[in-house]
Amino acid sequence: MDNQRINAIFSDLSTPHVADACVRLGIPLRSAPAGIHPLTVNSRIAGHAQPARHYGSVDIFLEAMESAQPGDILVIDNSGRMDEACIGDLTALEAKACGLAGFVVWGCHRDTAELVRIGFPVFGYGTCSAGPTRLDPREDAALRSARFGQCEVGKDDIVFADDDGVLFVAAQHLEEVLANACAIWQTERKQAAAVTTGRTLREQLHFRDYLVKRAGDPTYTFRRHLRTLRGAIEE
Repeated sequence: MDNQRINAIFSDLSTPHVADACVRLGIPLRSAPAGIHPLTVNSRIAGHAQPARHYGSVDIFLEAMESAQPGDILVIDNSGRMDEACIGDLTALEAKACGLAGFVVWGCHRDTAELVRIGFPVFGYGTCSAGPTRLDPREDAALRSARFGQCEVGKDDIVFADDDGVLFVAAQHLEEVLANACAIWQTERKQAAAVTTGRTLREQLHFRDYLVKRAGDPTYTFRRHLRTLRGAIEE
């Protein structure tokens, strides 16, 4: 599935919908460490990952752009460092010019005012005025994969990012994850509309019946109950 199609489907969804779809399907949830946030609110991007490991020089990002496709997302591994910024305004301008959809950074950025003015989506962990002064040895996997917390992200991964966080989904699972995410979104919208017209969520989900069943069978979980009703709130 190309980046344009992925974005079109994700436009009605959120990362919580994608996360719940993964849980429903039994697909391991791969998320960026908590605390990542967009530079500007209401930013949302989705697309194929273009990984790059940072070693102290911007050339790794320029090299990644050489093979990037329009709509790809540069996933930057800077080991979660908070003592240096690895990207700034010039890198963002170049990425925008080559058609990238955004940056997802395990680390910090700088040139905040310029980045806001440029309007290029950046997801990261904060700001640092100092750029790198180091130059570490480059690994063979520098442009094949990026570490992001406990995740390892490669070119066969899809990135989903919004105000709630960042998720990585293997391309092989993409269609079923998006199909389930859309189903969850539709169910939640129906449930929300019913609440506003006076039918409580507890009533819709037959919550008293659930409590009775759980009393008779302690192994009867709420998630199992939701699945029998095809309801949504957790997944």
